Amino acid sequence: MNGMLSPSLMCADALNLQSEIEALDKLGVEYIHLDFMDNHFVPNITLSADLIKAVKSVLVNMKRDIHIMAYQPEQFFDRMDIGQGDIVAVHYEACDNLHEVITDIRQRGASPFVAISPDTKPEVLEDFLDEIDGVLLMTVYPGFAGRPIVEGSFDKIKAVRKLLDSRREGILLEVDGHVSWDLCAEMRACGGDMFVAGSSSLYQKGLDLAEAVERMRALIS
Repeated sequence: MNGMLSPSLMCADALNLQSEIEALDKLGVEYIHLDFMDNHFVPNITLSADLIKAVKSVLVNMKRDIHIMAYQPEQFFDRMDIGQGDIVAVHYEACDNLHEVITDIRQRGASPFVAISPDTKPEVLEDFLDEIDGVLLMTVYPGFAGRPIVEGSFDKIKAVRKLLDSRREGILLEVDGHVSWDLCAEMRACGGDMFVAGSSSLYQKGLDLAEAVERMRALIS
């Protein structure tokens, strides 16, 4: 299986979001990455729940990859219209009832992912691997785009990949954070399946989007 792309909408041109989404969809990109932050779990606010819902109406083939950086993430599911085809990643660190949240996502027809921040050890995932479709591994501290990769991230990608494969085949590993031209190929070699591309690659100023997507695909194939 080739690596999959999930461009981050928070890094796109804020005045032209619909045209950016439609262009990526026409290019055959698999997912659009939608970051939701509550200004509590992380000190920032990005895409609103209403905007994330609205994105659904303009997609043709591309699917939503929703990353909720918020406490009690389940309170936003209805407003985002979570459903069939969506990936929904919630943070281990933000949920007191993670098993219940995973079940809620699954019952809505979406694919549950568990996200972990850089300081969280991979071993915390063990109790959830029979219930989830993937893990979103943060290789930067969450909250803002453009942050540097955290030291030791490549070893952590390998460790999570080994843990997932020890349980069963088919659990996806999504890498989110400084997925740059220089680093994405190594992230892929370490075991990443999906890559959140943002300001350090696809959305660098002056790049043609189609050419950038083709270049990224070559690096993560």
